[in-house]
Amino acid sequence: MPSPSACPTEWGTSPKTESASTSASITGVRAGRHDCFDRLVIDVDGDPAGYDVRYVAAVTEEGRGEPVDLRGNAFLQVLLRAPAYDPETGEATYSFSDEAELVNVNGFTSFRQVAWGGSFEGQTTFGLGLEAQLPFRVFMLEGPGNGSRVVIDVAH
Repeated sequence: MPSPSACPTEWGTSPKTESASTSASITGVRAGRHDCFDRLVIDVDGDPAGYDVRYVAAVTEEGRGEPVDLRGNAFLQVLLRAPAYDPETGEATYSFSDEAELVNVNGFTSFRQVAWGGSFEGQTTFGLGLEAQLPFRVFMLEGPGNGSRVVIDVAH
């Protein structure tokens, strides 16, 4: 494991935004543990999605505005400007068995919970419960194939 000084510290805690939007749909969510950060990856079946990721007092559900119950001492609201359904048919493109536990983050250093916040009018919200308000970064990657990914890294 790298020393704490070898880990990135310049990411900051301010909101990260990208204004692009897409009609391509969200198809998957996964998380991974790394030496210096925990990572959340959201798959999009097409062009990269815009995003607004920020610390909030409470993550709220799309369309309803109700708070999303999250474990942790700090909360990141992850809003993607992409639907989790096919815009032409309305059928879900991302499914899960438990909206409170989209991915298993037991044993992660920074992540405490990843929860569903809903998908409404072409945008989708996820709640990320964290150990503390820590520096984070957000970026997009192309692939695989014609798809893209939105990546959220939260420092330890």
